[in-house]
Amino acid sequence: MPRPLPARRAQVTRGPARTPRLERVTTLLAVLLLLNAAFNVLVWPTFYRRVAKDPRARDAQGRATRFLVVHAVLIGIALALAAASLVAGVAALVA
Repeated sequence: MPRPLPARRAQVTRGPARTPRLERVTTLLAVLLLLNAAFNVLVWPTFYRRVAKDPRARDAQGRATRFLVVHAVLIGIALALAAASLVAGVAALVA
């Protein structure tokens, strides 16, 4: 009759196992998110100033046209995404 094998202790791990390669990829993606945020913050306000100076931005009475409103909304969305990229990038670097 064969002898029973001794019981093995279960290894306790805290959180997901992170390999060095996974950490490099995570850091690279975090830096990419931060660069994306910086690019958007630098580019879009400059673009808005150009759009606001465009003759199509205001009508004869000086009111904002759809051209200006649509571009302002798109730029606002781009800046909101930049803020989300910044938060995600910092969270990934801190984690």
